[in-house]
Order: sequence, then C-alpha cells, then structure tokens
Amino acid sequence: MKRRSLMYAGAGLTVVAALFPFVDRTVLADHIRAGYPAYAPGEIDAAVTAYLVILAAVGALGLLGWAGTIWAAGAGKRWTLSLAVGLLVSGLCVAVAALTVRDTSGDVGLAPLLGWLLVLPCVPGLAAVASWRRTE
Repeated sequence: MKRRSLMYAGAGLTVVAALFPFVDRTVLADHIRAGYPAYAPGEIDAAVTAYLVILAAVGALGLLGWAGTIWAAGAGKRWTLSLAVGLLVSGLCVAVAALTVRDTSGDVGLAPLLGWLLVLPCVPGLAAVASWRRTE
C-alpha cells in the first residue's frame, strides 16, 4: 500500500475514533456509572460531555496532523518524515495514556473500547513511517 494511502487510512480511522463516542454515548456513560455508582444522572451527563469535548479536540488535532503530513508528503518537503515521526509518537502517547491512566475510582479514566479506538490510527501511521526510505 502506498504511503499516502496509509496516511489517508489513518485520517479515516481518526474520524472513526473521534465520532464513535458521539454515536454511542452509552460506552462512556456506562463506564463512568460503573466507576462512580453514587453519581446522579446529571453528574454522569456532565462527565460524558467533558470526555466528548476532550475526545473531539484530540480527534481534531489528529486530523490536522494527518492533513499537514499528507500535504507535506505531496509537496515533497524534506522535513515530512520528522513531522510524521513526531506525530506518531504523540498519537501513541495519547493512546497509551487513554489505556492506562487511572482516575480516582481506581479504574482507567476512559472506557477501554475508546482507548483502543485511539490506537487504530497509529497502525497505518506506523506503517507509513516505516515505509520511508533513508534517501527521501
């Protein structure tokens, strides 16, 4: 698969990861309810909304990163690989944090399904970075 195709696939997976929590809010609500059984429905809704804002911002930043990298690759910029590596490392850090950071309930803060969805765009990103040749 060509590098630009991999980058477009990563952008598409970023969209999926960013939109899924909006399509199925119950994943977040159920996770928060399990960690904080004393929360009232309004508190759960507020926590879900906060997570949705954070995940939307992460998704928007991810899409900006993909768009910038796709543009730089198409324009033949010499620094494209450095940008791609930096964004891949950033994306992996966000995904690892989403999967491992625990909140005050003792459970991971983000529902594991949503954390794993954040890993998905990293796969084509890793493949794209690995496909670069040293001469480029």
